[in-house]
Amino acid sequence: METAPLDVPRGLAGVFVTDTALGDVRGREGFYHYRQYSAIELTENRSFEDVWYLMVHGDLPDRAASDGFTARTAGLRRLPAEVREALPSIARACVLSGPLAGLRTALSLFGASAGFRPVYDIDADRRREDALAACAAVPTVLTALHRLGQGLEPVEPRDDLPFAANYLYMLTGEEPDADRAAAVERYLVSTIDHGFNASTFTARVIASTGADIAACLGGAVGALSGPLHGGAPSRALDTLDAIGTPERIDSWIRGRVVAGERIMGFGHPVYRTEDPRSRMLRSVAQSFGGPLVDFAVEVERQVEAILAELKPGRELHTNVEFYAGVVMELCGLPREMFTPTFCAARMVGWSANILEQAEDSKIIRPAARYAGPPPPQPVPAL
Repeated sequence: METAPLDVPRGLAGVFVTDTALGDVRGREGFYHYRQYSAIELTENRSFEDVWYLMVHGDLPDRAASDGFTARTAGLRRLPAEVREALPSIARACVLSGPLAGLRTALSLFGASAGFRPVYDIDADRRREDALAACAAVPTVLTALHRLGQGLEPVEPRDDLPFAANYLYMLTGEEPDADRAAAVERYLVSTIDHGFNASTFTARVIASTGADIAACLGGAVGALSGPLHGGAPSRALDTLDAIGTPERIDSWIRGRVVAGERIMGFGHPVYRTEDPRSRMLRSVAQSFGGPLVDFAVEVERQVEAILAELKPGRELHTNVEFYAGVVMELCGLPREMFTPTFCAARMVGWSANILEQAEDSKIIRPAARYAGPPPPQPVPAL
C-alpha cells in the first residue's frame, strides 16, 4: 500500500536529506564551519592547501603533512596534452558565455583523458586521487580559457607558488605581491563550502548514481552557472558603479526598493544576521583602503538604514558577494573572472561532498507529486 507523500516546502528549504561530517551553516547565528573548525578562523590562520587537506582527510595537517600535500597538489596543476590542445577551440566557442561554460566541456575532456572511472567501480583511494587531480587542474583551465579569450597565451602553472598566488600568476602573467595573494587566499578559503546549496546537492545527486568525478563536478558547475545561484560579485560592483557618488546613494537605493527591485550584494536565503564572510572580507578590503572601499562601506551603511526604514522587521545585510567584488577588484581580477574564481575554490567543497556521498551505495531518488489531469483518459484518435 502506497503512503501519501509528505508536504514539503518549495525548493526543499530546511529539509534534511542526509547526514554530513563536512560542515554546516548556522544562519541564525551568522556562523558556518568546515568539519570541526570555524571557517572564518581558518581564513585567518591556515593556507588554502591546509583547508583542502582538512576537507579531504578530516583534520588539519601538521607541518610535514602540510608541506607534502602542498607539493603534491602543485604537481597536479599541468593539463594533459589532449586538454591543453583543445582549449583554444573551447575558448573560441565560449567567447560570449565565458570560462565557466568552457570549464564544463574541459572537465569532461579532462576526466576522459585522465581515465576517470565511475566512483561506484573504484575504491576510496582512487576516488580521492581523481578528486585531487580535478581540483588542481581547474584553475589552470579557467585562467587559460580567460587568457585565450583575451587573445593572450595561457601561462603555465608554477610548482613553487601556493594555490592562490599561482592562480593570480596564471591569470595575469605576473607574480602577485604578498598582500594581494593573501587577500585572494582568504576569499578562496571562505568559499570552499557552504552547506547544501544547489550545486553541492547536484554534485551529490550525480555521485549517488556512481558516475565519475568529472561528471559530478561538471554537473555542479552547471548548477553554479544559473543566475539564481552563481553569485554576483561583479553585479554588486556594477551597483556601486551605477550609484556613482555618495550624494546619489539615498535616491538610487530608495528608487530600487520602492520599485521592488533586488539590491545586488544584499540578503541571503540562509543568514538572518550578517554574513560572516562579508564581515571578514570587509576587514580585508579596509586593510587596503582607498576610495572604492570607503564608498562601499558608505553604501552598505545607507542601504541597511534605508531597508530598515522601508522594510521594518526584515533585516537585510551584505552577503559574500558585496565585499568579494571589492576585494577582487582591488587585487586586479577582471570582473568576468569573479564567479570562475569562486568556482575554483568551491571545487574542493564539491569534491569532498562527492567523496562522502560515494561511501553511500543508495541512489538519491526522490518522488514528485503528480498534479496534472487525472489518468487514465482515453487516447483520442487522429
